[in-house]
Amino acid sequence: MRTNPFDDTWQFLLSNQPDQLALGPWRWLMAALFFALLVCSVSIATVNWRQDPAQRTLTHAVTWLARLLIGCMWFQGTLWKLPLFTTENGLHYWTEQMVKNSAFDWHRDLVANVLLPAFVAVDPLVYLAELSFAASLMLGAGVRVFGLVAMAFVANLWIGLYRHPGEWPWNYVFLALLMGGFSLHAAGRSLGLDAVLVRRARAGRPRSGLARLAAVAS
Repeated sequence: MRTNPFDDTWQFLLSNQPDQLALGPWRWLMAALFFALLVCSVSIATVNWRQDPAQRTLTHAVTWLARLLIGCMWFQGTLWKLPLFTTENGLHYWTEQMVKNSAFDWHRDLVANVLLPAFVAVDPLVYLAELSFAASLMLGAGVRVFGLVAMAFVANLWIGLYRHPGEWPWNYVFLALLMGGFSLHAAGRSLGLDAVLVRRARAGRPRSGLARLAAVAS
């Protein structure tokens, strides 16, 4: 049960929220992963701030904070998709809701005839997708690419839950626009890993093919 945003945040950090408690001992692994991403995000931001005077602006700082918070939101959203390889989790319930509340018949048929029958395989893919969105935003890595993928991901939720009486469709529109904005404005270049990659690319430092690809995605 929600109380207030400050207590809820504190309980999340202590791994005491219902979705976390439902994981049993595994919640500590998820907590360690979250704090690792959080520490890395702050460390990368600090490196950028120290090494590049152009990064020391209010715009970059606010963009980093917004990116970090939305990344935390995506991470928290992964928790109720666990455990994997089972229908006993929140994702299965909401996938069933898409069959009942989709805006279009073709989408309803897709979910009912393709996604639900293959749910045990779909579940980990959805989980990894959302975890990737979280890591990308928190670290500022490949935000241009992951932002676009997240837009398509959210569009599926928007269509699938459009008629659900407990959902407000505009929530998904706002989230899709936000992810698109992060992509369009290359938010990872604000105190993120993308900024480091772009700076190295402009400096002409030798780099591998993978690093060059990463720089383009930045």
